[in-house]
Amino acid sequence: MTTTTTDRIQNQVLLHAPRARIWHALTDSRDFGVWFQAVFTDPFTQGSIVTGRITHPGKEHLRMTIVVDRIEPERRFSFRWHPNAIDPNQDYSKEPMTLVEFTLEEAEGGTLLTVTESGFDRIPIARRADALKGNDEGWAGQMKAIESYLHQNP
Repeated sequence: MTTTTTDRIQNQVLLHAPRARIWHALTDSRDFGVWFQAVFTDPFTQGSIVTGRITHPGKEHLRMTIVVDRIEPERRFSFRWHPNAIDPNQDYSKEPMTLVEFTLEEAEGGTLLTVTESGFDRIPIARRADALKGNDEGWAGQMKAIESYLHQNP
């Protein structure tokens, strides 16, 4: 399920894996990188700034930086980043970041993973629509990616 407004994107997927395994896939930077298609050399710790290299075919030239916001074990993991930062010649560092928040909840038949990205209304108007559209499509794909990853790596 996907919900999108002008300021936020929300996707949900019911995962059939142990909650602890899902949590590890979200918060271990190496595990996260496998399904997200990025390589991180530093761990995700609350307050840390972590840079990664994208490994998605055709986007290997891109880097991403996240600022880890909150880690509430097996419940909530959030970070801030520059959405749809795909132009390697553009400096996004002066722009506001959006907040990406993963939450886990018990659900019949498994664990409900919700990813919400908010703060698009603060992105410069010239980039806002593309950032919202790009990340909306991206998160839909990433929910399938984590589901597939967990199925293949129980």
